[in-house]
Amino acid sequence: MSQIGRERGWPPMSRPQFEAMRSPRGALAVGDPAEVAEKLVRTQQLLGVDRILLHLSVGTMPHADVLRAVELLGIEVAPAVREATMGAAGLEPATPTV
Repeated sequence: MSQIGRERGWPPMSRPQFEAMRSPRGALAVGDPAEVAEKLVRTQQLLGVDRILLHLSVGTMPHADVLRAVELLGIEVAPAVREATMGAAGLEPATPTV
């Protein structure tokens, strides 16, 4: 946010602004897998969407951290969100095929 803001003439993001953005009602999905899943489920319920697109910064994080984040999204976050949203709709989550 600070780099993009600088390019567009915005001031850098302050720590309180970042904390507000990562709070349960903020726009950033930051935290452990349970926190991220909870935020995505809340967002889905609030907005009534059936898809959420996530973006991971590949230029500012070490590659190993990006890979770990993708892994956690796939093995922990996505199944938890799927289970919560399908269960709320009275549906059975699909069993992934390999």
